[in-house]
Amino acid sequence: PGLPTTIFLIIAFWAFSKSSEKFQNWLWSHPTLGPPIRAWHIHRVIPVRAKLFAAAMMTFSFVYIAIFVATDWFLPTVLAGGMIPAAIYVLTRASAPPHTAASNTATRKEGPG
Repeated sequence: PGLPTTIFLIIAFWAFSKSSEKFQNWLWSHPTLGPPIRAWHIHRVIPVRAKLFAAAMMTFSFVYIAIFVATDWFLPTVLAGGMIPAAIYVLTRASAPPHTAASNTATRKEGPG
């Protein structure tokens, strides 16, 4: 609970790509799990919604542990040391696949005449 799922999907996809082509194909073509895996694999893209959810869950987890669990500064410091680089990494990835000249031309609406 409180951890973003995307990274675990990416790790699962990587692991199954090494061991089970059948399960790798199942993950790749899954209607819910497939799109974020394909977006990461092809374009290294993390959707905005996933970024926001990851940042919110990391923040919530840090605040909860700092206030209700930790008895001194050590645990929050260790958590911040792991969460801050992870958050920076996730938040600095692209949010959408890059547009190419061909896709811009194909999707451009032409005016009348």
